[in-house]
Order: sequence, then C-alpha cells, then structure tokens
Amino acid sequence: MRSDPAGVGNPLRTDVMKFHIKTYGCQMNERDSNAAAALLERHGHAPADAEREADVVIVNTCSVRGKAEDKARGKLGLLIAGKTGRRGRLVGAMGCMAQRLGPAILEEVPGLDFAVGTHRLAALPFVLERAAAGRGPASDTAEDRPGRDKRRRHFRPGISAFVNILLGCNRACSYCVVPQVRGREWSRTVSNVVEEVRALAAAGVREVTLLGQSVMSYGRANAVCPDGCPSARGYTEPLPRLLEAVNAVAGIERIRFASGHPSGCAPELARAMAELPAVCEHLHLPLQSGCDRILAGMRRGYSAEDYRQAIRRLRAAVPGIAVTTDIIVGYPTETAEEFEQTRRFMDEIGFDNAFIFKYSPRPGTPAAEEADDAPAAEKRRRNQTLLDDQNRRNLAIHRALVGRQLEALVEGVSPRNERRWTGRTRTNKVVVFEPVPGLAPGSLVNVEIRQAWAQTLFGVVAGGAAKPESRHGSVA
Repeated sequence: MRSDPAGVGNPLRTDVMKFHIKTYGCQMNERDSNAAAALLERHGHAPADAEREADVVIVNTCSVRGKAEDKARGKLGLLIAGKTGRRGRLVGAMGCMAQRLGPAILEEVPGLDFAVGTHRLAALPFVLERAAAGRGPASDTAEDRPGRDKRRRHFRPGISAFVNILLGCNRACSYCVVPQVRGREWSRTVSNVVEEVRALAAAGVREVTLLGQSVMSYGRANAVCPDGCPSARGYTEPLPRLLEAVNAVAGIERIRFASGHPSGCAPELARAMAELPAVCEHLHLPLQSGCDRILAGMRRGYSAEDYRQAIRRLRAAVPGIAVTTDIIVGYPTETAEEFEQTRRFMDEIGFDNAFIFKYSPRPGTPAAEEADDAPAAEKRRRNQTLLDDQNRRNLAIHRALVGRQLEALVEGVSPRNERRWTGRTRTNKVVVFEPVPGLAPGSLVNVEIRQAWAQTLFGVVAGGAAKPESRHGSVA
C-alpha cells in the first residue's frame, strides 16, 4: 500500500494500468505531460503504444485561447462517450483548463473520472488511483506552494527536451489567463536546472529548450530550492548566467529558450547569445500587435519602437538570428488601420515565422470586460491576410538558403515520408533529406539545401557529421 501525499485517502489501487496522454497547448504543457508520464511510471503504470490500447486517457488542457479549451472539451466528450465500449476505462483532465475551472470541471464535463490542476501534478497518481478504486470522481486543483512539485525527471528523453526554469507569470497582460492558472513567477536555482540538464545529457539528449512564460524574467522572481524552500534573498542568477552554466554541460550541443519579452533583450543577453556556442541563433519574441494603442490596451509593457530596438540589438550581436513571433488579430477596438500598422511592422521586422491567432475573450481577464467588437468574418480575414504575408516572407527567406550548407540536428524518419529523414537547423528551420549510412537521431550533419518551400527546406547530406566549430559558422 502506497503513501498518499495528495491526501485523497487509502487504500490505493496497485495493479498496472496502461495510460495515454493527449496534449494541447504550449511547450510548457508538453513538458508537464512528460513529467506526468514519469510520475505514473514511477507508480508502476505503463505507457500505452496507442490511445486505443490505454486503460487511462488523460487530456492535458490549455486555456490560453477559447479554441484550445473547445478542442480539449471536444476530445474529453468523445473519450467519455467511448467509455461505453471500453469497460473500466478512465478519462481524466490535467493542465490549465482543469486549474481554471477547479472542482467545477467534474460538473462541466459530465462523466470525467478525475482532474488535476497545474499546481498539483504530484497528486496525479493518487487522484487517478482513487478514481480507479471506484471511489467516485476525484479532483485536486488546489493552489500549492511553489517547488513542492518536483518535475525534474523526463519520460523517455529523446534527442531534445524541455526544461522548466521559470514557472508562473507576473506580466498580467489584459487578455491572458496564464497568471490565473500558473500563478506568480518563481525561478528554479541555477544548480537545480544544471542538475536536470546533466541528467538529460547522460540520457542522450543533445538539445534543451529552457521554458518560462516570460523566460527573460528568470532570476528576478523568488528562486526555489529543489525541496521547495525559498533561496537566500529570494533571488538567483539572471538568464545569461544560467545560459553560461548550461552551455558548459558536456553533451549538450544546442540551447534554446522561450518565450521572450522585448524588455529582456538587454546587451548582456545579446552578448551571451553571440558568445556561447551552444546557444542557438533563434529567438521566439511575441509581438502581438504593431500598434502602440493596442499594445497599451493589452498591457504588454513596450511600444513598437521598444520592440524595434530590441531586434536591432539582437541582430547587431548575432547576425543572421531568426526571430519568430506571436500575433493577435481582432483585439477589442482594433481598427482596420491599426491592423494594417501591424501588417507593415511585420514586414519591416521580417519575421522568420509567425503564429497568428484570432482574439477570443478569456474569463476573468480585463479584456473580457470589453466588447469583442470585431466580427468573426473580419477576424478570419485579418488572420488569413497575415498568414499569406508570412508564407511569402518564409518562402523568400528559405529560397535565399538554397545552395548553402547548414548544420542540422537529426530528429529521425520524416513523419510524412518514411524514405526521408528530418532535422532542424540552428535557426529552427525544418530540413528534409535523404538518409545516409550510419545516420542516427541526434547526429549533427551538414545538409546542402537544394529546394525551398515556405515551411520546409530540402537537401542532401554533405559529408560526415558536422564539426563543433560549424555551430556559429553556418547560421540558418
């Protein structure tokens, strides 16, 4: 009989259950799904090879946009309806929607067997096993002290892994539900992060992405020790110092970090990106709007000129750096001309890629109190206009790479064509190529680019594995 730190009661079921986790949302949710899988394995359960084979299906939900919640609700509904043909199957929810709704999720999603919030991941095995024991639907979405939830272990680490370094967010953007579902910012200590990265490197991971909702705030918020106790003075080293420490970990060839904020693009960060060989020449820096009035309404904390200066600083230090972004169209009161300001600004910056979203009000946010006044058809038009613009930019950027040799980190067989393999460049561009003898996931190879599409590069492997000095010598 196991101990029960979640306080949901004993006895707990001890037989093995096969589980499957379906993830919606951001990289933070992907990381939480990996951690959840590791927890369930440590409690004696086993991953299912496919959803249809699982005794337990868990949907890791996202609340950042209404569409994300709709997808999660739809998936849960289908799974619950399908339980009639799978006697004993359990369906659960975790993540941001579970945290936002709290215990009410069990009423809003009839038939749901269990739910855990973002603050209570450690309770997942016990909440699951309570439901499996037939003791009714169970949920745990309480607020918890930061650091109690030890999510350092990964499940089946591959060649790349996500590492949480900053949890929560203090930005309070007017449209964003993240502070509600993730809580206030807190940073892990440098030593704690490096310990995890070393373990990942020993398991064969070659690339790590350091995650935070506003990752450049790392070190400003209270640091938390591995056992949950606040560190001295509530402060740890800033992000550039952490990058230096992770760069020194043997076996780690590439480092990325997301998501950024223009206020964090200081000279010290630019220097670290320029000088540390493992730090990739790529940054995801959300813009959201190119109009100062809309940015102020969003409470983003910068102007278009601030963003412009941040990009100039980064490009001066790291020539060839790829910048990707997020954009929201149809924010309350956004006019057609203000949308065009965003469109012109995106052309000026020349983003390597952009994720474009139609505004949807999130419950409990300041923006939700404003009239959602842009018609759905107009939001769709603006969204498609920016997508078309971005595809044009992508194609021009990619065509300029034809004939060059780029370093690619090999990911494995292409999911769209088993006769080809795929990898990513240091600037996070997808490259597809014919396999060569001895190729393996995690290899670094030089690929000569022969063809370019808007979202993909195609080429052939040129010679053997890429040399370490090519890291900064072939940026793309």
